[in-house]
Amino acid sequence: MINYRQWHEEENGSVSFFSEGQVYFCQCDLNHKLSLFELLRIVTDAAVEDFNQRNMSYNILTQNNFGILVSRQSFRFHQMPAGDQKITIKTWEEKPEPLQFVRAYEIFDSQTKQPLVSGISTWLLVDLNKRRIMRTRDFPLRKEPDITTIHNCLDAGKITISSDTKILGKRQIYFSDIDGNGHMNNARYGSFVMDFLPSEYQNKSWSDFRINYNKEAVLGEMIELYGTFCDESKKISMIGKQGQNICFEAELFYY
Repeated sequence: MINYRQWHEEENGSVSFFSEGQVYFCQCDLNHKLSLFELLRIVTDAAVEDFNQRNMSYNILTQNNFGILVSRQSFRFHQMPAGDQKITIKTWEEKPEPLQFVRAYEIFDSQTKQPLVSGISTWLLVDLNKRRIMRTRDFPLRKEPDITTIHNCLDAGKITISSDTKILGKRQIYFSDIDGNGHMNNARYGSFVMDFLPSEYQNKSWSDFRINYNKEAVLGEMIELYGTFCDESKKISMIGKQGQNICFEAELFYY
């Protein structure tokens, strides 16, 4: 049995969380590379476990009337992790914005230390009783980080997609899509994005991915997927809608 480790290290005034693991066959796509869905899942799990081990578990957060929801993510793929590869995920918090926490990621090969994926994400602090976004400075359960680093990925900022899109299909939200927060888990959107790409784009070599989560999707709702494709800039834009409401917006860049 392989003994994978998890640990914290203090670096330059910041505490980083490390988690070792392996990419399994069931986590890979047709090309034996880590799927976009699994990437979003494992980085979110690492962020959650970082908080768990620092006494900020889901139960402790809810007892204090706090919810923390991922808002935006951006990743650069230096080399997508492959099946059977041993990887290490490193994640740390950075100086928050007034209304969003900021968290960075690095995924690298556990043996060679070769960088595989770099990323940045932002998270909203929510008052669970009032269902209202709170200021990040009002979160008292840990000392607020004050570092900011340079990230080897695109900014996790607002995505703007032109109205010149074509419909790609529809997808209902099923029971297995829902997590403990009562809405669809954010990682599922990785599957949505890949499943609704035209076949000629599904096997591209990706360089970057960005996504904004705008509105929660719950059981039984129907999401309509729209997209635009620009071969000149090697960019795919996708938007998911529930009627007139935007559920998510995403961008994929390829070589």
